[in-house]
Amino acid sequence: MRHFLGVLVLSGALGAALFVAPALASEPMSDLGATFESLKVNTKGEALVTYRRTDGKVGHVLVWGGINAVTSTDQSVRQVRFNYDYAGGWGKYRKASYWSTFKNGCTPYDGPTLVYFLFACKAPDGSYWAIQRWQRGLPLLGFDPWKPSQTAYELHLSRWTGELSKLEVYSHWTYGGQWQGLFGRFTYLGQPIFGFGSTGQGNPFDRYGRNVYIDTLNSAYEPGWKRESGILVHKNTGTFCHSFVPQKPFPDYPSKAMRPPAPGERYRITVMGAGVTPVIQWEGLGLTAADRAQAASMTSIFDTIMASDRQCAPER
Repeated sequence: MRHFLGVLVLSGALGAALFVAPALASEPMSDLGATFESLKVNTKGEALVTYRRTDGKVGHVLVWGGINAVTSTDQSVRQVRFNYDYAGGWGKYRKASYWSTFKNGCTPYDGPTLVYFLFACKAPDGSYWAIQRWQRGLPLLGFDPWKPSQTAYELHLSRWTGELSKLEVYSHWTYGGQWQGLFGRFTYLGQPIFGFGSTGQGNPFDRYGRNVYIDTLNSAYEPGWKRESGILVHKNTGTFCHSFVPQKPFPDYPSKAMRPPAPGERYRITVMGAGVTPVIQWEGLGLTAADRAQAASMTSIFDTIMASDRQCAPER
């Protein structure tokens, strides 16, 4: 039996998938498709991110004020976030040349391995800063991109000390053994991470909520990795589930034909970390006929992890 546990996030019953939200600015920087140039950190807890926009112009962003994340069942408690000055210091200090005199105190990175890694360093105060580059906006249900925004890369900035967010993921047989599925939970420092509301399309209302993005390898869609779904983790539990079942494309997608179930040889799940912690990812094997003998054991794990998640009960 193969149980796939990872440190890095699904929800929903049949056909439960959401539209990908625009970048929030881990936190993603606001310019889609930007090219990273450099990251510097000073002794005041500030970072200076230099990047090149798609129009060729260079931007200097001063960032400060965020580290790690908070967990809370009270939505009035503000989640950790960064402050941004996209004028490179003019907004904070009224000094247009602040970025050009920024004194870098970065030392070599000796932290955990990060997915989609571009650059990271250790700040003078011992915290880590990192930049990751991720195609979060890919279309769902295995469709090839048809809009520029769907192929654009986001630059994700993070700052943390100690542990990263964690993602537990398990594979199992769902709906009476008819389909393959995944389930798990998303936590930070042992506490579930979840938001307090979402849009009709399943995008978070607040900075606590997180969508997990599921990719499938060499499936009915076609060879290679394809984006299967993007799903909101569940309130109060941080849990999620997903079954690879036939699904109807969304109204604005280029085809209205039903999409086939797309279990793959491997699965990959990616999520922005809690607060301003890094993007994390889990990857594991798909199920084979040989795993059916372990179905009862898989269900036992589901009953333990998902005990408080009524939304996922039909996928037991």
